[in-house]
Amino acid sequence: MVGVGHLGRFHAEKYATLPGVRLVAVVDRDLERARTVGEALGVPVFADHHALAGTVDCASVAVPTAAHAAIGLDLLAAGIDVLIEKPLASTAAEGAALVRAAERGNRILQVGHLERFNPALRAAAAVITEPRFLECHRLAPFVDRGTDVDVVRDLMIHDLDVIQSFIPAEVESVEAVGVPVLTPRVDIANARLRFANGCIANVTASRVSMKRERMLRLFQPDAYVAIDYDQRRVRTMRREPATSPDALPNIVAAEHDAGQGDPLRDEIAAFVDAVRARTRPIVSGHEGLRALELAERISASIEVALAATLGRTP
Repeated sequence: MVGVGHLGRFHAEKYATLPGVRLVAVVDRDLERARTVGEALGVPVFADHHALAGTVDCASVAVPTAAHAAIGLDLLAAGIDVLIEKPLASTAAEGAALVRAAERGNRILQVGHLERFNPALRAAAAVITEPRFLECHRLAPFVDRGTDVDVVRDLMIHDLDVIQSFIPAEVESVEAVGVPVLTPRVDIANARLRFANGCIANVTASRVSMKRERMLRLFQPDAYVAIDYDQRRVRTMRREPATSPDALPNIVAAEHDAGQGDPLRDEIAAFVDAVRARTRPIVSGHEGLRALELAERISASIEVALAATLGRTP
């Protein structure tokens, strides 16, 4: 486990309890923090990820985004399969380099888009067939984590990955606005995405809100689906055929509690399964890169909008 801060520690704990897996070491440049986690889990600690070469089959990387590419490339070059926390890298160019390195070395590269393992999303997947309009709200009170990147790469990127997993079409246009509120980077953003198949997605992300909300609402010709990521709940309204030619269609409402589950454990278990079987991960490097490329387009659109507001060249 490379990086044992807030999220990395949870990764290490999951590996330590996963059947058929042995946690070999934890790595963090803050040796005191590494020792705290290493002692709790009974494993050696290192300050440098290069110490893992030749000693491990796979590794998770949960360090600041700016270091994702350098550390990921080092591990892949050492023949280690890698799970990198989202976003895949700071830039799409760095992300593409990681994808190329994994392909060149025949390594597994998975990206930590955790919502793909959310029980509510998995429960709703069978109902979602032909989305025409999606509305996402991912709001959170401010915390001093993830602020090394803007809110698009920090929070919105979860929804960009989920949306693109449902819509088999390219994004034709992006219109976005955003505002830096408590940090030098954009803290609240909204993007309107138009896909080549006519689908529209309206996506809002904020890390400066008064309340926490993580919702996806989706409309398609025969159904409305609302997914509450936090409550792990799915609400649907579906149209059923009318009982007679003159009758109105029958609308059937339903609510499903998907259970709390353990998305992080499921994500790590899926990574381990891909490593063992040498199969494409559920969220591959290519999908992580696709989300990052879209995030870059949104951030660029925001920069243009901010420049126009402030009367300067972006």
